[in-house]
Amino acid sequence: MSDVLDLTRDLIARRSVTPDDAGCQALIAARLQAAGFSIESLRYGDVDNLWATHGQGAPVLMLLGHTDVVPSGPVEAWTSDPFLPEIRDGVLYGRGAADMKSGVAGFVVAAERFVAAHPEHAGTLALLLTSDEEGDAIDGVRRVARTFEARGTRIDWCITGEPSSTETLGDLLRVGRRGSLSATLTVRGVQGHVAYPDKARNPIHDAAPALAELVARRWDEGYESFPPTSLQISNIAAGTGATNVIPGTATVQFNLRYTPHWDASRLEAEIAALLDRHGLDYTLAWHRSGEPFYTPEGPLRAAAREVLSAHLGRAPEESTGGGTSDARFIAPLGAQCIEIGPVNASIHQVDEHIRVADLDALPDLYEALITRLLPPAG
Repeated sequence: MSDVLDLTRDLIARRSVTPDDAGCQALIAARLQAAGFSIESLRYGDVDNLWATHGQGAPVLMLLGHTDVVPSGPVEAWTSDPFLPEIRDGVLYGRGAADMKSGVAGFVVAAERFVAAHPEHAGTLALLLTSDEEGDAIDGVRRVARTFEARGTRIDWCITGEPSSTETLGDLLRVGRRGSLSATLTVRGVQGHVAYPDKARNPIHDAAPALAELVARRWDEGYESFPPTSLQISNIAAGTGATNVIPGTATVQFNLRYTPHWDASRLEAEIAALLDRHGLDYTLAWHRSGEPFYTPEGPLRAAAREVLSAHLGRAPEESTGGGTSDARFIAPLGAQCIEIGPVNASIHQVDEHIRVADLDALPDLYEALITRLLPPAG
């Protein structure tokens, strides 16, 4: 068994369903401390965060990941116990195998190898892990970023190990993420009998033209490698369950994934103005998940392209698609951020897995990146 496989299996066996770290970070902290890293535990509420650093000064390269996983769902739906890692036909199965205990293990082994070979490397190599990525993401990297900002902690480059590859390890290099903004819209009407609409006001009917305009709007044409901003309605609820009652309220939930053409405050103002124009009696509650970020051409992107091209035999796709990641909290600190990680086909699914060959290759990819960005002294 390889070192990275052993560590990944040890991590999977810890039932770290968000926000419970279940001892994952203590295991990693002991290893990194033995390798010469300085260790700091940042616990906020029920969330564990681990900050480990080696070296000093600039540039500061952060490896960013999470030790928490989503619930497994019914254990009987799995071919094997989700928290008893099992290898079948060259594939490792278990909750977190792809998202993202393999990426975390790859980071740890790569960091150990790098500092052992280059104890006097340039700059600072850092690792930040949280147990609050899959949950509310309040007391994890979001909170740590505020601590770093208050301290004046510098981050130049950030590599997130989220599962971002599509078919083959390293075939996609994520160089940015769209912003995410969610809303709960409540439209008020007047409840009544469907046979007497003149004595009621139907909030569904009131809201429909405004919703149609929101859905039909072309928000922008994209930005650099970003796809256009998209608004999607995810839930609509109204009524008492009876067919002969006009509801008194209607609730609509929607989400925007948006490009750097926008920020959350401008989108919020734009949508409120549209609803006002339609004369709705409404309330609107917003949740800002994160602003968009983008890493332009520079040393980080160039190094990643070079490493992945050598591994693949061809250049990776460079993308800003997909959802969000914790890098959205690090980018505002002034860091350039990329994401490189395992194939994401099975994440959050029953029988989540990673090919053992891909797992074994992860530390080599990460170590090659670290070596190019923090070259050995002399």
